[in-house]
Amino acid sequence: MTQIRKVVILGAGVAGAILARRLSALPGLDVTCLERVAPDDHSEAGTGLNVGPNAIKALHACDPALARDVIRQSLPWQRWRTSLADGTVLFDLPLDRVADNDGIRIRWSELYRILRSGAGPAIRYGCEVTRIGPDAADPHRTSVAWTERGQEHTIDGIDLLIGADGRYSATRASFSGQPEPRHIGVAILRVLVEDRSGGLVDDYEQWFNRHHRLLAFRVPPHHIYIAGTYPIAAGMAIPDEWKTPEGMRHAFLPDGREASPAVRWLVEAMCDQATDVHWARMQESEVRFAEPVRQVLYLGDSAHGMAPTLGQGATQAMEDASCVAMLIEAALREGQNDVREWLREIDAVRRERIQFAMELSIRATDTLLQGADPVAGARWKTEAPFIDDLSRLFRDVALGPVA
Repeated sequence: MTQIRKVVILGAGVAGAILARRLSALPGLDVTCLERVAPDDHSEAGTGLNVGPNAIKALHACDPALARDVIRQSLPWQRWRTSLADGTVLFDLPLDRVADNDGIRIRWSELYRILRSGAGPAIRYGCEVTRIGPDAADPHRTSVAWTERGQEHTIDGIDLLIGADGRYSATRASFSGQPEPRHIGVAILRVLVEDRSGGLVDDYEQWFNRHHRLLAFRVPPHHIYIAGTYPIAAGMAIPDEWKTPEGMRHAFLPDGREASPAVRWLVEAMCDQATDVHWARMQESEVRFAEPVRQVLYLGDSAHGMAPTLGQGATQAMEDASCVAMLIEAALREGQNDVREWLREIDAVRRERIQFAMELSIRATDTLLQGADPVAGARWKTEAPFIDDLSRLFRDVALGPVA
């Protein structure tokens, strides 16, 4: 008789929704995914993102139908161009030089909608988790309590608890404490605007004005995602003047020369919506995929908060979920029901990969730091060592058991 394993996923973000759909289809698993928001509430995901070719490659291998749905509702990411604010091109990289397939450009809210609808009834919405902790009867298993539609619920004896609840994961905090964030020295603003550029902005492009970077790309249906960066000292509050239209123009428009038409349009679009801009700090955290005793797994930002410089945040969450789904499916197919062994295998496959992605993202952040030279920073990114590393990032997706 097949032993049924209880799996609880906390959070139906990128990793949680992919896993809820995939694992709930596997025999031998009883899967529950708890999500705080209502089914149609994606309001917290109001901007856009680029998802790397490596994530699309991983999702295709794990769940081809879901990958097709995501691609159908997005635009392809095919180029990475970097220029100065006056329009001088520093490099223009076709991604097919370093990847086997396109990445995508999409709104966060649309990505959530597709992934969550794909998971169907495996996700329970409107769930407020009230307790996460060890199971009283077993040293390895866990217990979760939550309220849903005014009713209290509890699952004890959880064989595998998956924390996919974001950078400030309550799951991780419950078992090992919140990781200490490592600030990278960069503040970032983000905003989504209507595309009235007349074709000035399309695929992924960056423009530098000294050490200030403006990034933008078009996303469906008719919007442009804009992000800008400011060097900032650790512990320093983000100055109020940076958040004003005058502060934005000073940061991103060049002195003594004309800004390119695209940069002029982007800066004015950003200034027009200055009150809607979301501000944050770039930071990363210590990698932790699994607890040493309790059968608890962390994925996405819960496992590895990382710098977004190369677009690897949501990308690595997709890789995480695809890898974990395929490893667990392979284990079940072979009659391997030891959850501790699943966790060891997941850590062995993912740890080196994610550390490489994090280190490369930090190296690529050099042009965003105080006093950076964008011309020199762009130059080394056109040379063989970085191109080889970018190819490794986008192509070498580890999805199977280690040898």
